[in-house]
Amino acid sequence: MSVVHAPPRAGSVGDVWQRFLRSPAAVAALVTFTAFCLAAIFAPWIAPQNPYDLAQVDIMDSLLPPGSESWTGMPYYLGTDGQGRDMLSAILYGIRISLVVGLSSGVIALAVGTLVGLVAAYRGGWVDTVLMRIVDLQLSFPTILVALILLVILGRGVDKIIFALVVVQWAYFARTVRGVALVEGAREYVDAARGLRLGHMRILLGHILPNCLPTMLVVATMQMAAAISLEATLSFLGLGLPPTRPSLGLLIANGFDYLQSGRYWISVLPGLVLLAIIVSANVLGDRLRDTLNPHL
Repeated sequence: MSVVHAPPRAGSVGDVWQRFLRSPAAVAALVTFTAFCLAAIFAPWIAPQNPYDLAQVDIMDSLLPPGSESWTGMPYYLGTDGQGRDMLSAILYGIRISLVVGLSSGVIALAVGTLVGLVAAYRGGWVDTVLMRIVDLQLSFPTILVALILLVILGRGVDKIIFALVVVQWAYFARTVRGVALVEGAREYVDAARGLRLGHMRILLGHILPNCLPTMLVVATMQMAAAISLEATLSFLGLGLPPTRPSLGLLIANGFDYLQSGRYWISVLPGLVLLAIIVSANVLGDRLRDTLNPHL
């Protein structure tokens, strides 16, 4: 006798994909976000210059408006910043850093939160009580305050900001996964698995976890957008990434002092790109939620 897995309540993969494609907003968000991901991956090859290689940057080209050319004839389609760096190249490299930080922190936080949520829901009792009180304690503090304190202690760096973002995100995943796992754990197919004396890991990973994936995917998409936004905020405040590896948030901060003089492109253009990434990720997560839950 074998255990029958619960059928996916959102329908088959093909049905889900067809429902997703019927939404113009979902398709637009997917295309936009994919384009940014590709730009980040191929930034070293498509960027006109490496904006952080001093041999390729000329201070004489600083603060040129969009559409200008350098004295060597190199076009600056989006202008240059105060150090003479090509803004198009800087934005492409900034997208890369922002997405790496957002995706890395999201994946690690998802793994930690999923483990905590599954164990809390499955074991119940004092284990659930202790783990959920830790989650409640974590969620009771403002996210940006916790991240600021951690970065003040740890210092600046890609690894440090990823760690800080994991710390402030994992509790969201744990709370969400626990709620879904409690519902799944009360279903008949899980009772049948227990009746057959299957191992705890097999029940968790083979029966409960797969039915938590749709919700986890939606929350992960939303939290990734939140992580990118939070990283940009921290970098803008000078507590995120170092100047040698600037993200979009640091690029916005670098041009903030030039806004009063009319040199808008240094801050505004990275800001528009950051806005487009966050909006596309949020719309993508919102449409995924609607697609994976046909009742909506």
